[in-house]
Amino acid sequence: MAPWIWILIIIVVAIASALAGFFGARKYMQNYLKDNPPINEDQLRAMMLQMGQKPSQRKLHQMMTAMKQNAHEK
Repeated sequence: MAPWIWILIIIVVAIASALAGFFGARKYMQNYLKDNPPINEDQLRAMMLQMGQKPSQRKLHQMMTAMKQNAHEK
């Protein structure tokens, strides 16, 4: 087989591997963040208590909704 065919095969395999790795890692991170969100209501409540605020359930829900909406905009 000619050397240029081997080089072409190596380049195609490298590109395919890079694409598969990228999309695999992207899917893994999406599932990880869906299962383990960066912050939850209990953590938000603890932060508000540390700042001296008394969090109501309505306020917590509003803040969580705002954070989720902000995350989807990015």
